[in-house]
Amino acid sequence: MAEQRPGGMSDAASAASNHSEGRQLADGRDEEGARAERLRLDTLREYRIMDTPPEAAFDRVTKMAADLYDVPIALVSLVDDCRQWFKSAYGLDTTETPREMSFCQYVIAEDRPVIVTDVLGDPRFRDNPLVTGEPHIRFYAGVPLRAYNGTILGSLCLIDREQRAALTDVELERLGDFAGIVMAEADLRRVVAERDEAQRMLERALDFSGIATWQLDPKIGAMYWHGAVAELFGADYESALMTADDVLARMPPDDRERVIAALEESRAGGNPYSVEHRIQHPERGVRWIASRGDWDVWLDEARLTGVSIDITEQKSRQENANLLMRELHHRMRNLFATVSAIISLTRHAARDVEDYVERINSRLDALNRAQNVLLGANFMTGSMHALMREVEAAFPRIRWSGPDLLLPENALVAMALTFNELATNAVKHGALTNEGGSVDVRWTQDPEGSEPRMFRLTWTETGASGVAAPDRTSFGTMLMERSVRNNLGGTIERHWEPGGLVCEIAMPARWREA
Repeated sequence: MAEQRPGGMSDAASAASNHSEGRQLADGRDEEGARAERLRLDTLREYRIMDTPPEAAFDRVTKMAADLYDVPIALVSLVDDCRQWFKSAYGLDTTETPREMSFCQYVIAEDRPVIVTDVLGDPRFRDNPLVTGEPHIRFYAGVPLRAYNGTILGSLCLIDREQRAALTDVELERLGDFAGIVMAEADLRRVVAERDEAQRMLERALDFSGIATWQLDPKIGAMYWHGAVAELFGADYESALMTADDVLARMPPDDRERVIAALEESRAGGNPYSVEHRIQHPERGVRWIASRGDWDVWLDEARLTGVSIDITEQKSRQENANLLMRELHHRMRNLFATVSAIISLTRHAARDVEDYVERINSRLDALNRAQNVLLGANFMTGSMHALMREVEAAFPRIRWSGPDLLLPENALVAMALTFNELATNAVKHGALTNEGGSVDVRWTQDPEGSEPRMFRLTWTETGASGVAAPDRTSFGTMLMERSVRNNLGGTIERHWEPGGLVCEIAMPARWREA
């Protein structure tokens, strides 16, 4: 018996036929096979496992499998575009072989276990250098290492230098269970790596934005920090600002009393926390800090989570120009209100921690785009063209045209959040999921004297497939509607054409041309 085939099919002609089909898929000679292979290789990269050092968790599995099945060699083999690499190799010193010499490529191509009791009777393997030379393979049994999305990354295989009897159904099932253990460990590594990377990206975004995030555990007074903490509170924050009392000690007495009163009032009523205070920064002297927070419940214990930003420059301008300072102060309150709303509402809408981090990061990026435009102008207004250039830089397949308009700060932030939600949805569910998809954004403003004088914008997606209206209203949709209707006094209508979403926004024309 040359090969044991689940389902009862077994002969040399069938093996040769499957070999031809498998090579066609592996070589990408048909379009469907090429797409499947691209997905498989992309998935393999997600795991960040290739060329990593040996790990005991994987080595234990290959040792147990070798002992249980009484074979000299057991491998966790992962196959990329040009080689098979062994994450764990019990009984074999080699760490990799060329893909064309791989037995495991047939497990991938045939999408099932491959068990060959005597490779010398199988035309696929009898001339393989691993058969004619070291390690002189005669028996092979490989089961798929199947990823979370169904793609096969490689195999868990048993190898013997002697011909062996076919595996029983129970033995094959047990080998599949070992493969499941391998993938459970690999998935744990993948999830942890993705979580850590998302956390690093969020922290970098916070560093660049100048926002420090913190959490206070009032039961023990402990403070936990992230983001631009050194910039706001001092480079020694990790050792010097471990508790709320440490932070209070760096404030002038008047400010300390105001902060304590605000904290006690917030805690007593379970209300959001909001305060502005001075702090003695070790490297930068006295700085003004604005902090906003809200209460979360962790295992039935309330914790205050919030953000802080340096408002020293704004306070200085207030002393020299009260009118300008009032505008800037209003802007900061709007910014903090928006950030607090995003943090609070996204927490309720997110599916899990990774989704929460991704959504927060995306919406902070949108706010950052609006702030970049304002910082590049006069802090009070920003250019529509400048905003669209920021959007296009983040989402390159978005094209736009329309007159350049000067938007006040609140309108610019509202438009930035609206464009971010539309673009993010297009990337996840709409036209930008496909390589050929695109988005066209066009807007016009009626000439002066028109009655009523209107601003109209149309977002048109093309190249999408299978797009349908969502069956529920998401937080992103509510955010867009609040931005357009409440903040801008306009209307927003969405409908789904065969090519993708069409979104139409209309509002009274209040903005002058740049």
